[in-house]
Amino acid sequence: MKHLLFLFFLVSAACIAQQRIPRDGTPRTDQRPLNNKEVSVEGEKPPITDYLIISQNRDTTFVDTTLTIQKDYKFNYLRQDDFEYMPFQNIGQPYNKLVKRFDMEQLSPRMGAEARHDNYYEIDDINDYYVPTPLTELYFKTVINQGQQLDALFTSNLSPKFNFSISYKGMRSAGDYVNSLTSTGNFKFTSSYFSERQKYRMRLHTVFQDLSNQENGGLSADALQGFISEDEALDDRGRLEPNLDTATSLLDGKRFYIDQDYEVLGSVDSLSNYSLRVYNRAYFEDKFYRYTEASATESFLGEAYRPTNLKDKTNLEEGMLELGASLDHKVLGYYKAGVSRLEYNYGYDRIVNQATGIVPNRLQGEIYQFKAEFAKRIGVFELQARGGINIAGDLDGQFLNAMATVDFKNFSVAAGAGISSRAPNFNFQLHQSDYVLYNWSNNFSNVEKQQLSFQIISPKYLDLDIELNTLQDYTYFKENLITNDTGDVTGYTAAPVQTNEELTYLKIKAHKSFTFLRYFGSDHTLLFQNVTQKENVINVPSFITRNSLYYKNRFFQNALLLQTGVTLKYFDEYRMDGYDPVLGEFYSQNSTTLGAFPLVDIFLDAKIQQTRIFFKLENATSPLGRPEYFSAPRHPFRDLSLRFGLVWNFFL
Repeated sequence: MKHLLFLFFLVSAACIAQQRIPRDGTPRTDQRPLNNKEVSVEGEKPPITDYLIISQNRDTTFVDTTLTIQKDYKFNYLRQDDFEYMPFQNIGQPYNKLVKRFDMEQLSPRMGAEARHDNYYEIDDINDYYVPTPLTELYFKTVINQGQQLDALFTSNLSPKFNFSISYKGMRSAGDYVNSLTSTGNFKFTSSYFSERQKYRMRLHTVFQDLSNQENGGLSADALQGFISEDEALDDRGRLEPNLDTATSLLDGKRFYIDQDYEVLGSVDSLSNYSLRVYNRAYFEDKFYRYTEASATESFLGEAYRPTNLKDKTNLEEGMLELGASLDHKVLGYYKAGVSRLEYNYGYDRIVNQATGIVPNRLQGEIYQFKAEFAKRIGVFELQARGGINIAGDLDGQFLNAMATVDFKNFSVAAGAGISSRAPNFNFQLHQSDYVLYNWSNNFSNVEKQQLSFQIISPKYLDLDIELNTLQDYTYFKENLITNDTGDVTGYTAAPVQTNEELTYLKIKAHKSFTFLRYFGSDHTLLFQNVTQKENVINVPSFITRNSLYYKNRFFQNALLLQTGVTLKYFDEYRMDGYDPVLGEFYSQNSTTLGAFPLVDIFLDAKIQQTRIFFKLENATSPLGRPEYFSAPRHPFRDLSLRFGLVWNFFL
């Protein structure tokens, strides 16, 4: 409620205070203002290209209100293309990863509970805005069974130099299965300011996030058999018995962030164009992951220390202060370097005394880091490099990444290489729980990663992305089986493991779109993966494909743009990762193979002015075959469902 009142206050203030920004007064990509010239025609609307979206790296795009097949792919809870993801049955639940991604620019461990962070706004997910008139964007989409999801953004420039934005993304979905209710909220406020001639620039943001899921652990053995055998008495999915019926998880976090710089020397002369700036960046983040259960389910999760009121809460407080300087020179290129101090406090409020030893309660420390960037055009090559190292403190870590890009007439080519070394996430090193098997303290080595990449980007020919990774001392969660007195498997838990073998992971992804017969189009993506390993550490499908065929045309004197068609997604059978709700993590398992089922969606999209409307029949072929569609072991994907929604932009 307080977030909504704050939103109402700021929207009201902005509508009163907003003055039109001069059309030629918007920042360029580097955010330097152009000449301030007033719009010559009274009431003339600025073009859509004047409504800018600015990333944390200061890359600038503009608001896109077109209707394309890519917009259909992004019309989902994450609001991004989910080609590499396998959603769970209910909206707001975790996404199983069909493709592995490796962070090559992280110097310190993350908290963990990675499966619950898909919809968690990190610093790089926050954008700033620059708009000539107030802009509102509303996203709405139906959910599963009961509830709704809404993402509302309002941004305005109170003057050409000062912008703010405020947004709230809320969702509540009952789901079709017992104990699968999800409820999430992401509140975000941003502000940016620059002084005359951009001598001083500042941007900040504040986020408050809470992502709550009921956790049912998937279907019990009997219910799973009834689902697969198509027992008519179980067509109502609410009759299927889950493994957990009182468990809930919650990821909650808040962050305060500021980034500012000041130009100490600068010139815009055509012969000596340069800018020397000093900068300061700081943030504080406090978040926790909590797993609660009214009564212990020992047959599924193993022995518990207490029979009722189980509560595991993992907390992380992290603060960072960075100081540095940057030089942007017309001849020499772009250079940036700085030092930072990172302080972390991860852990619990108790100590666990086990027969095998004491599990401590805290991982606390500080890290002093050095980071640098470089960018320069040399002939036809655009060179970029980023690096960092922990120069002092409690943890070692380093990374270095470089990329070269060449632009040709109809395509661009990029090649890159990188190395990374950092400590595993905190929950690999320390974890406590009311369940006995989920308590550990480890002293793992740094995970070492090397990466080679090659890209071709060409709308005329095709997009190609090749990535080769080699990994040493890779850490992952591995399946543990729980059996009863007769030897029958009753449950599955996960434990951290660090492998001593070198892993090689190859990914090749190709994409191409076609248009034909004027009104028809198709879009095709094919991904191939291969892992060289002795044990099944990294389990991914060998190939994934998505193919769309659609019709697109205008009607009613071009007032309506219609796009309708069908999308098929398919991946081959493999040992799909399992999901562990106590950890909020996916784990590697070798007991079940899943996949090799079609995911067919039939869609009808329309655009009227700045409003895009979406209708989609999901998993349309599910009534035609056996129910072999799963998001993870014991977790069926959703049945046939019709969902609709819209994205609506207002330009005042």
